[in-house]
Amino acid sequence: ERVRAMFYHAYEHYLESAFPYDELRPLTCDGQDTWGSFSLTLIDALDTLLILGNVSEFQRVVHVLQEGVDFDIDVNASVFETNIRVVGGLLSAHLLSRKAGVEVEAGWPCSGPLLRMAEEAARKLLPAFQTPTGMPYGTVNLLHGVNPGETPVTCTAGIGTFIVEFATLSHLTGDPVFEDVARKALKALWKNRSDIGLVGNHIDVITAKWVAQDAGIGAGVDSYFEYLVKGAILLQDSQLMSMFLEYNKAIKNYTKFDDWYLWVQMYKGTVSMPVFQSLEAYWPGLQSLIGDIDNAMRTFLNYYTVWKQFGGLPEFYNIPQGYTVDKREGYPLRPELIESAMYLYRATRDPTLLELGRDAVESIERISKVDCGFATIKDLRDHRLDNRMESFFLAETIKYLYLLFDPDNFIHNDGSAFDVVLTPHGECVLGAGGYVFNTEAHPIDPAALHCCRRRREEQWELEDLMREFYSLKKTKKFTLERPSDHGEVESAKDSEDAEKAGGKTNSKKSLHSLLSCPSQSFNSKLAVLGQVFLDNT
Repeated sequence: ERVRAMFYHAYEHYLESAFPYDELRPLTCDGQDTWGSFSLTLIDALDTLLILGNVSEFQRVVHVLQEGVDFDIDVNASVFETNIRVVGGLLSAHLLSRKAGVEVEAGWPCSGPLLRMAEEAARKLLPAFQTPTGMPYGTVNLLHGVNPGETPVTCTAGIGTFIVEFATLSHLTGDPVFEDVARKALKALWKNRSDIGLVGNHIDVITAKWVAQDAGIGAGVDSYFEYLVKGAILLQDSQLMSMFLEYNKAIKNYTKFDDWYLWVQMYKGTVSMPVFQSLEAYWPGLQSLIGDIDNAMRTFLNYYTVWKQFGGLPEFYNIPQGYTVDKREGYPLRPELIESAMYLYRATRDPTLLELGRDAVESIERISKVDCGFATIKDLRDHRLDNRMESFFLAETIKYLYLLFDPDNFIHNDGSAFDVVLTPHGECVLGAGGYVFNTEAHPIDPAALHCCRRRREEQWELEDLMREFYSLKKTKKFTLERPSDHGEVESAKDSEDAEKAGGKTNSKKSLHSLLSCPSQSFNSKLAVLGQVFLDNT
């Protein structure tokens, strides 16, 4: 209940003082645009509303966003931030809409206004991927594409943090372009790892030359590793998991010392920075996802000692000196240590993890709470504040705290309850649990990715039928037989195997769609050149 009260103190002041700007400025009780003028805090907080049980406000905000958000604007936007916050937030809200009591349209979850908004936002990012390497630029103009003078230097995380959102988009919309560019970017990073198996911090996306050669698990790299694991889980993709496990070996060999992770030179493995960054605190949670609980807990407890020392995690912490790094003493209310606590508590039920949650609530309320919300802590040594409340405070920090203390939340469903939804593509099981959080804590229901798969299979089947019909017509034979269900499954599997192997798939995919109304299934009635075929099964 205290976490719930924290959420509403921040959320209501954002609505009152900052909306429609991206973020609240809590010390001056006004707002500012930071990442592109999307009313970002509202998008980021939307699924948190449902997790807290507020369906009426969720429904109201969905309507507000549909009416008020426009991506056709002359704004330079971060490709990475727009993806994780906007595309991820809209996809999550789309998939949770029915649970929130929103009246969904026919064809959901394969169609819907929030899905169309997510797709529109993602398409604005696609020009950034048009590089010789397939690795994207870091910034794109939403109206004009990549600016002519845009720097080609992008951080590793800014290249490898798309597969969760973009694969979800491809599976829901039937358009493979999103997943294709995300996979190409992931593979480009993998191809350019060093001989000792590490990746650096920043790379030139035109030449594939490493500009910053510090290797570690923190800022600039972090969510690349996270998305290899989460992409593998979401897509049941063993290749992505194999890539992560190879990185994991190199990380343990070269960067791990006494359950801390340092920064090293990516080609030599020599220590370059004996520093712990607050962004690295996601790592124990990621370790828990691959079942490495013992190592995860030991590293978590190291990080927790830093929290107890300062009442928060400084951006940089010098491990040998046991103190903050100059000009990196702040704590912008980041979620990563709380995120790891939530994952590890689900795995172990260790009460130490609840103590971290309690300490976080106490610290944030005591240090950063102000009349108009919660302010970034500029310096953990003297608790000076900064005039900013990042949208991730409501999207991630509050959400993970709440889920840590709410064991019965629907997000923690173990599969014992679920919904069966009838879609134009057949029955679909949703809400059974196993949610995969994107790196902005927006939960994606992995089952939803299988709800819309028949759309493309049926499209190919129809194209086959029409080709067969035309060829038979030429030979005066008019008998048509539909492929068996077994045949359809086999062809889809073969197609998926070909995709995973990186080879060309069946040429049927490259044809223009002959289905103009994808929300209507053709199973019950199909007419080709006036001849009607009925399916009475």
